[in-house]
Amino acid sequence: MPLQNRVTPLGELVADPARGLVYGNRGCLHDDAGRIRRRYSGKRWIACRLEFRGWQRQRLLQPGRFTELFFLDEATAFAAGHRPCAECRREDYNRFMDIVGARTADELDERLHEERTGPHRHASRLPDGSFVLVDDEPWLVLGDELLRWTPAGYSERQARTSGRATVITPSTTLEVLRAGWNGVVPLLHPSAAT
Repeated sequence: MPLQNRVTPLGELVADPARGLVYGNRGCLHDDAGRIRRRYSGKRWIACRLEFRGWQRQRLLQPGRFTELFFLDEATAFAAGHRPCAECRREDYNRFMDIVGARTADELDERLHEERTGPHRHASRLPDGSFVLVDDEPWLVLGDELLRWTPAGYSERQARTSGRATVITPSTTLEVLRAGWNGVVPLLHPSAAT
C-alpha cells in the first residue's frame, strides 16, 4: 500500500505508488504509525535531490523523524510552495535567494508561507513552469499549452488561452520563473515532453 507522501501542486499529500523526480520535507507530519496528522510543521518547506552523499533511510516515515515527501518534478514542488534546499542544492538555493532578494532562509520561508496559505491569485502572462487551476484541477503552463498534472505524469494537453487564470504557484516563485530558472523552466517530468 503506498504511503501518503506524494505532494500535489496544491500542496496536498496523497497516497500514490509513483515516486517522482524531487524529494523534500516540511518537518514531521506523521504519527508513530506513519499516518499523516498535519499538513506541515513549520514554515521551512524544502525541495531536495533524490540522491545526496549516499544518504538513505532504511524505512520511510520513521517515528519522530521528518516526513519524506516526493514530487512529480521541480515545477510541482515549486507550485506547492517549496524552495531549493540550502544543503543538497546550495547553488540553486543561492540563485533563488538572489533572484527574489531575500537575505535569509527565514525571510524567504516566511514570505513563501504567507503566499501558500493565502488565497489563490489571478494573473495573466504566466511563465513556463507555473501552475494554474482549470476546473479545480492543476495544469502546468508550458509554451502555448497547458498540461494536466497527475501523480504519474502529465496526461493531457489543451491550448493555452489568453486572459486571467487562477494561479497556484506562489508569487515569489513566479518571480524566479520569470527570471529564467535553470535557463528555461524547472526540471519537468519526461511526460511533459511527450
